[in-house]
Amino acid sequence: MERLIEGYKRFLAEVFPERERNFLALAEWQAPEWLFITCSDSRVLPDLILGTGPGDLFIARNAGNVVPVTGADVDGITAAIEYAVEVLKVKHAIVCGHSDCGALKAAVDRKELDGLPKVRRWLLHLEAAFSHRQPLNPADGEAAELASLIRGNVVAQLQNLKAQPSVRWAVQQGQLTVHGWYYDIRSGRIECYDEKKRRFVPLVE
Repeated sequence: MERLIEGYKRFLAEVFPERERNFLALAEWQAPEWLFITCSDSRVLPDLILGTGPGDLFIARNAGNVVPVTGADVDGITAAIEYAVEVLKVKHAIVCGHSDCGALKAAVDRKELDGLPKVRRWLLHLEAAFSHRQPLNPADGEAAELASLIRGNVVAQLQNLKAQPSVRWAVQQGQLTVHGWYYDIRSGRIECYDEKKRRFVPLVE
């Protein structure tokens, strides 16, 4: 805890004073342009990777960057999506998976799930990833099989996102654009899913 407290002290002494006007403006309302759905993994830091700051991204995180299939059940992710689209009027929604994803590893090898009934149930949301596996990329080396599945999960969750009623309507009205990304931790590079080419391509050349 001491490390966190020291970090907070630096925030109060250095960061907050420099950005106080920004925080005061955000104290009453937020108007993010992007909904960013990503994994809970501690190695994925959207603001650091994308150069964003307070008020820029509306972030929804969970194990495996899942977007549950629309149904009668209420869950935090689809509620966040609905709020972001209907109330905040975000212009872009991004599903971002990442390399070495523990959720996808567990979906492949469920031996480690004994005693974790809630995790086992959550991983059922990842089943569609197997039918959307992407071509192996030699650049992924020994992790190519897992990476192809992780990319497949991005495609599957992207489809689930587009099936959300609020998202479907906003896309039809031209008010929202959806994106699927794959972030490689080792290289720092991001790939985006090209729906016309049906494959992942570099976000920037």
